[in-house]
Amino acid sequence: MAHANARLTVHGRMLLVQRVVAGHRPADAAHQLGCSRATAYKWLRRFREEGPSGLADRPSRPHRCPHRTPQATVRRILWARATHRRGADWIGAELGVAASTVGRVIARHRMPLLRDLDALTGEPVRQGPVSRVRYERERPGELIHIDVKKLGRIREGGGWRAVGRAAAPSARGTLGYDYVHSAVDDHSRLAYSEIHPDERGVTCAGFLTRAAAFFNSHGITRIEAVMSDNAFSYRLSRDFQAALAGLGARHILIWSRPALADSFPRPPTPAGGGAVPRTRRG
Repeated sequence: MAHANARLTVHGRMLLVQRVVAGHRPADAAHQLGCSRATAYKWLRRFREEGPSGLADRPSRPHRCPHRTPQATVRRILWARATHRRGADWIGAELGVAASTVGRVIARHRMPLLRDLDALTGEPVRQGPVSRVRYERERPGELIHIDVKKLGRIREGGGWRAVGRAAAPSARGTLGYDYVHSAVDDHSRLAYSEIHPDERGVTCAGFLTRAAAFFNSHGITRIEAVMSDNAFSYRLSRDFQAALAGLGARHILIWSRPALADSFPRPPTPAGGGAVPRTRRG
């Protein structure tokens, strides 16, 4: 949805009307606001007929849709889906409706997928994609996510997908890589990125410092914690740890080796304290 001050939303349409009322020609006002003369005359006509309320957005849904699926058919589709728990092809064949129509009705009413249902009771037993649930920290700066994306450089004119394998001789590693360093605030989703030729610790430390300055300029004056993966540049670099200490931020790793090792059951210790005997394979 466009913001309130975008070109030719309600604010832009009112500006167009005001300029025409002030004496500008509709064609000149349309040119100034970057729209066509037909668009300018349309909003002028609506303003004369309805006043300021005529400049508001209107739904694009048609007044009538003669080809819309009848409600009786929709109810039959939903009943067949809930009762028989079958796919769109089977339901469409049983009801004499196109399978694409059945699929749209099921999706429009947000019925759960068959793979998420219990085969006996039909009750949802799986949660579905985790990405449907948005999570965020309570305040800006409480947690900053950082990571590096490694992108291979492509020679001028395009790679082999653009010019063909025969015209693009093999030159693996000669062009090198670009490393996109990114930081995202968990609460506001405000992001900051830089492109560097490497991902060494000193580079990551400098990026973190500049990212903190960027967040500070946008009102996030305190970074409490920084989350990263277990890359050596984050975990073992003294420069990066010094940058964290300078910010007073805690370092959180997304995966901890000791924690993972402790989550597996240990083999039983034989009586007498000796080593666990191993069985040789084949």
